[in-house]
Amino acid sequence: MGSGDRTILISLNRSRRKPTKESIAESDKLFKQAAKEGLKVLGFCWTLGRYDSGLMKECPDERTVTKWTVRWGDLVSTETLVAVTAMSSCKAFSKQKATSS
Repeated sequence: MGSGDRTILISLNRSRRKPTKESIAESDKLFKQAAKEGLKVLGFCWTLGRYDSGLMKECPDERTVTKWTVRWGDLVSTETLVAVTAMSSCKAFSKQKATSS
């Protein structure tokens, strides 16, 4: 899953309150701290609809992403999905097909 031994995750986020200068500064601080711990942001978008934003990230392990997600608890509620690249899916399907023949 992911690139190498890292896992790619997609978080769908809902803001807990209206963004302020303080909450934006706190977000910046959390992103910088996460980068130091090995979490890499691959993309971030504001969204329209049920969620307020989406974040695609890559992390070295579940422990890192769990710590990171808990830190955001006062700012957003999240739903996090594990992403599987199309290439890894195709490889897995090819291996399964080869072993079942």
